[in-house]
Amino acid sequence: MAEVLNANPTIRSAADLPSRRREPSKKSKAQRPFGLLSSTIPDCAYTPDPFNPSSSSDSESSEDEEEVEPIDEQEIYDLIANIQDPEHPLTLGSLSVVNLPDISLTPTLDPSKFPGNVSPITTLTVLITPTVTHCSLATVIGLGVRVRLEQALPPRFRVDVRIKEGTHSTAEQVNKQLGDKERVAAALENGTLMGVLRKMLETA
Repeated sequence: MAEVLNANPTIRSAADLPSRRREPSKKSKAQRPFGLLSSTIPDCAYTPDPFNPSSSSDSESSEDEEEVEPIDEQEIYDLIANIQDPEHPLTLGSLSVVNLPDISLTPTLDPSKFPGNVSPITTLTVLITPTVTHCSLATVIGLGVRVRLEQALPPRFRVDVRIKEGTHSTAEQVNKQLGDKERVAAALENGTLMGVLRKMLETA
């Protein structure tokens, strides 16, 4: 049996985790999102995009579509907090691997120059905190978070997942791997790795 890197991690109760989960629309239609990683998970693993008005039924009024809330840090947290840790049967949220204060959304272009004061491109940064500084699964966790976000978010989001400074002994190396699109795409061609990621995303 493989050695457990952190046999006694600190666990947060689900009741203590910040959340603003939305009830899925009964009229939503499954829609496969687009992105670098969209081809890595089977169609059946995708859920309707709760942030895209076009995923709603055509019969819904335009007024309802206008009421869709903008994506904020809490929405992002809700997307990734329930990802299962690859080592423990616990979620990344309960292990404090992902935390609401470590998620930031930055408009890439000046919002005031666009309709509705919304930048057409937004950079999403997620800092992850491994449970131990020598965690060998940090890259896998980062990939899981990135895949989940690539699945769920509209193309206007540029996802940047990295290790939080001072929380891992090889953070610089891991961040280079997570930030290199070609290396990420090559890693996701590994069947064994994809099996691990699918398992992690079953609970997301």
